[in-house]
Amino acid sequence: MDRDAVLTLWEAHKEERWPRVGSQHEGPLMTLDTVISGCVVYFLDSPEGLDAQRLGIVEDCVADLDNLTDELEEDCRPYFRRLRHLGALLITTHHTI
Repeated sequence: MDRDAVLTLWEAHKEERWPRVGSQHEGPLMTLDTVISGCVVYFLDSPEGLDAQRLGIVEDCVADLDNLTDELEEDCRPYFRRLRHLGALLITTHHTI
């Protein structure tokens, strides 16, 4: 995976509207979306990619998404699966640089 894959998925993610999350998890999901999105922007703007601290943060966010996604309504899962995929791409791209 490379920057182009991250950029393509990021462009698709930015076009999507925030889903209706009818659960107590909306606040944490908003935080995860904001943090992963910020790391994507940093990754795309930085020639050296993510530093160790940001990489650890993304890994934690992906783990949190794994714990929350199954509890969501089916219609909002695609948004968070894509967000998780973005996080996973950041991690795997970092390890191949």
